[in-house]
Amino acid sequence: MEIHSCPELMDLIQEVGFLPLLDSGIRGYSAEELVDEDNRYVVFDDGGWDWPLWKWKGPIVTEGHCVYGKFFAGKAGFVSKDWWPDLCNYRRALRPAPVEGSIEEAILLTLAEHGSLITRELRAACGFDGPKMRSKFDGYVTRLQMACRIITEDFVYPTDKHGREYGWGWSLLTTPERLLGREMCRCEHTPQESFERMFEHLRRLLPEATDKQITKLIK
Repeated sequence: MEIHSCPELMDLIQEVGFLPLLDSGIRGYSAEELVDEDNRYVVFDDGGWDWPLWKWKGPIVTEGHCVYGKFFAGKAGFVSKDWWPDLCNYRRALRPAPVEGSIEEAILLTLAEHGSLITRELRAACGFDGPKMRSKFDGYVTRLQMACRIITEDFVYPTDKHGREYGWGWSLLTTPERLLGREMCRCEHTPQESFERMFEHLRRLLPEATDKQITKLIK
């Protein structure tokens, strides 16, 4: 399969349920590998760049009926809303809610207070504005995304004096309860049943992948 447009990628996410953005460790199983050459990353002679796939992330998140975040071994990807309750159910059982007084709890409380914040705003609001604090804070946020407690609502880009967007953009972070509703974070299955459902689905989808590779995607 080769993807030629943003709508095609949206449809694929609904079909497969789980799709890493970049290399997943399983050959051919990422949006980056599935798009055609015209939509891959390219650097121009003048030092500029273009990456249509990267620009598709915003419309997919806001219009594509899926959830985006660092869900696959700390790397970003998409999960369809049909499969989100199972992933959320299993991950939250695997990674319990932050303990009272922890940095993770402070991050979630700050997001709950503000609704949504780009990463640097969230970092500043939590007091992580000192030297060498950025990577440490990003580690906490990644772990909360892996636990399905923080997701990306949209992407925010700086603009030049002509009002044109540029750069890589910033993730606008929020909680799934706020963006999707509390019902989407509940599941009728036990955590183990959710794991088995996801495992069997990915086993059918990726017959050449090993059990270890599939388990790594889910956990």
